[in-house]
Amino acid sequence: MASSLTCTGMIWALVSLLSAAASCVGFFMPYWLLGSQMNKPVSFGTFWRCSYPIRDEERQATVMLEQCGRYASFQGIPSVEWQICTVVTGVGCGLLLLVALTALLGCCISELISRTIGRAAGGIQFLGEIPGS
Repeated sequence: MASSLTCTGMIWALVSLLSAAASCVGFFMPYWLLGSQMNKPVSFGTFWRCSYPIRDEERQATVMLEQCGRYASFQGIPSVEWQICTVVTGVGCGLLLLVALTALLGCCISELISRTIGRAAGGIQFLGEIPGS
């Protein structure tokens, strides 16, 4: 199995894959903000939330639903800022995965990654990391 990457390129491919995985895990986890509401611990991320208040029509009161779940729709995300964050972070994770998988293929296929493609991938990777900063 021939490679089109140097030793430095192999390390870059591995670190790229680890970075993309960490970014995607962080994107999907609901623990971006932690706090409490109605004396219960709550947390939420861009499109997941844990322990959130709902209206109980039987009791005519607001109760805490102590489970994790995603928002029912994109408009259910609490604010426009969080909606933008969801889109930008998701696009960034997608770019990181694209570069990481391309680099991984470059470890296995000879002549796949040239100097120009490597520089372009580095630029794309930089753009993908900006939302995670």
